[in-house]
Amino acid sequence: MYTWTFWILAVWFVVNVIWMFAQSKNQSLLKTFAWINVIAIIWGFWAYYAAASHGAIGGWFITLNWINVVLAIYQFYVGYSKD
Repeated sequence: MYTWTFWILAVWFVVNVIWMFAQSKNQSLLKTFAWINVIAIIWGFWAYYAAASHGAIGGWFITLNWINVVLAIYQFYVGYSKD
């Protein structure tokens, strides 16, 4: 569970960042991605602390989780800010 969760979250992060920068003016999309990121963050931290870690991806996993937190904050800020 630990390893596949990491890889799913890593792929989501890459897709999220690419679409976020490609559609940076689309506030509706940023709001949607921000809320999906909240779910990914909860799932990521739950998997990190609840499942048994495997090898060297532990550091990468927690780093990915915290970068996702920062990304979600940015997306909420831009998505809900008034022009």
